[in-house]
Amino acid sequence: MPGPLLETLKGANLARRPIWLMRQAGRYLPEYRALRAERGGFLALVYDTDAAAEVTVQPIRRFGFDGAILFSDILIVPYAMGQDLQFLAGEGPHLSPRLIDATLESLTAVPERLAPIYETVAKVKAQLAPETTLLGFAGSPWTVATYMVAGEGSRDHHDTRAMAYRDPQAFQAIIDAVADVTIEYLSGQVEAGAEGLQLFDSWSGSLAPAQFERWVIAPNAKIAAEMQRRYPHVPIIGFPKGAGEKLAAYARETGVNAVGVDETIDPLWAARELPANMPVQGNLDPLLLLSGGADLETQTIRVLEAFADRPHVFNLGHGIGQFTPLEHVEQLLKIVRNWSR
Repeated sequence: MPGPLLETLKGANLARRPIWLMRQAGRYLPEYRALRAERGGFLALVYDTDAAAEVTVQPIRRFGFDGAILFSDILIVPYAMGQDLQFLAGEGPHLSPRLIDATLESLTAVPERLAPIYETVAKVKAQLAPETTLLGFAGSPWTVATYMVAGEGSRDHHDTRAMAYRDPQAFQAIIDAVADVTIEYLSGQVEAGAEGLQLFDSWSGSLAPAQFERWVIAPNAKIAAEMQRRYPHVPIIGFPKGAGEKLAAYARETGVNAVGVDETIDPLWAARELPANMPVQGNLDPLLLLSGGADLETQTIRVLEAFADRPHVFNLGHGIGQFTPLEHVEQLLKIVRNWSR
């Protein structure tokens, strides 16, 4: 019997909404901070499969969320494609060589870097109750490519956008290569036990409409089509953060089963403009969860009511902040679980 999250992603409009939170396994949890201090750096934690499994289940153990999302990182894909990956304190991730300085062909793939992630998935699956859905994930090609080209995160993705305009053929090769590896990576997660998948396109909002069609919609459609051919029973959530009014085209054209809505989008607009009966996920502002108070209840109910007529997974519009008080998460859970359409 599938849990409520999986049922919803497959199209059931349940009276009580399932809930999980992006970045629910992370720094706001004291048990995570303790484990991180014990095990060392972020990448070491990801590749310690026992520790990564423990981090994944920590928020389930504490809060009983309806979904557990794999503890890993979107940059595991370029790491497996042959770029070196480091997480530097206070600076975030760094990839080398940067693809503004080197060619894609110069990379030597290291596919064995994916295997420990599958082992983590299997270990998590063995610990979860049947009603808790295990979500795997990957970064979408555009977002992953922004790091591969620039070697690090950036505010406006200037280097990557410029490359896409200047040499679209070379950039298309990067996008295609990322999509191909992502398909295999997600397939490995499903084979290991993932029951649903999320594609994170964290930087899709930096693109003009025509570029969004080519670098966001097209590669995500390729991934979704192949994954649904291989695993028609496994729903895919597409989350193009910052897409704005382009979200409706993304939902229609990518073939994903459900769409994530970020906090900048009015849920009433989303409920009206997205395809009828398509499951949606979102979209409480993470800063509202950080702040708490009466507004947290008011706006949580507003989101729930806006999506009352379609399948809805309650979530934030992006990841939970590291300084979010645990009591605010408990308050949110109480509100969502006491609400019924």
